[in-house]
Amino acid sequence: MVGIYIGSTTGYSGKNLIAMSLGLRFKKLGLKVGYMKPVGAMPREDSGPGDEDAMFLQEVLGLRQNPALVTPVVVTREFSRRAFCSDIGDLMPGIVEAYGELSQGRDVMIIAGSGNLLGSGTYCGLDGVNVSRALGAHVVLIDRYQNELKYDYVLRCEEALGDNLAGVILNDIPEHYRPEVDELIAPFLRRKGVEVLGIIASDPIMSAIKVSDLAERLGGKVISAHHKADRVVEDFLIGTMQVENFLAHFIKHKNSAIIVGGDRSDVQLVALEGSCPCLILTGNLHPNDIILTRSEVLQTPIIMVREDTFAVAKKMENILSRHKLRDMIKVNHGVQLVADALDFDLLRQRLGME
Repeated sequence: MVGIYIGSTTGYSGKNLIAMSLGLRFKKLGLKVGYMKPVGAMPREDSGPGDEDAMFLQEVLGLRQNPALVTPVVVTREFSRRAFCSDIGDLMPGIVEAYGELSQGRDVMIIAGSGNLLGSGTYCGLDGVNVSRALGAHVVLIDRYQNELKYDYVLRCEEALGDNLAGVILNDIPEHYRPEVDELIAPFLRRKGVEVLGIIASDPIMSAIKVSDLAERLGGKVISAHHKADRVVEDFLIGTMQVENFLAHFIKHKNSAIIVGGDRSDVQLVALEGSCPCLILTGNLHPNDIILTRSEVLQTPIIMVREDTFAVAKKMENILSRHKLRDMIKVNHGVQLVADALDFDLLRQRLGME
């Protein structure tokens, strides 16, 4: 039985996507696959045992495992308070025991990490290095591009893990950065003993979010064209400039939501006529009747929020980079992206499966 721990250099790097992609690929080969997320940070909304992300991953992989075994440690507010205020004891034996039960009769166990590999969970003795070592698992590390790649962090992981590091997957690489990855960074990592298992290109669908979900995440409400709240937003533009300057930017970003003050009807009208996926009006200012009418006619939803434009833009940036992988269209698209980019034969070799 082979254990594969999915770790990352930072949170929200694509661990769930890689976990489900590998699980589905191994299942396609006829192997019996199990799944575990030892430490969960998303307690179930119904207050049952386990973690929301882990429940979704099990559903995608077609598994019916005991949630309390899949995620034996769930980080709730109460858990953190106890960990900070008193000795919560050694949690690792419970994780190892749960892993032993889940791995019975399995050929491969996919183990999802939480946060970043070296740091997250240190306060309670459950960082990724210690957990993967206790479970005897190989580590697949994900490094997601966020202004740059974290090659220093990758090398620190290699020092900590040694031969247990199967390799790194470089995720969300924009087109302009790809030559540097191919010509400099990937060869550098290989010379340092870190196999590059795959390079996944940026894809707008993977960061897209439905208008209805976006309204909820922003703490706002859809006030028009409600029947089109399932439209997808891929990016955003801020409409604080003069109309002429805004129009030049808008033409290049057709699938972008427009964040604009509720009193800027000139920019609002240009965005609506240009078929933006939705308008986000800030400052809790209701649009005038002309804007509302055009919104309904053009079937473009309007979201109204309380906060100012700058605060909403910062929220949007976080939402689009951290939006959960829960839509099956996005899941299927993401799994195909991974399949196209991953050197699966090299991974199996690194895992000792050939």
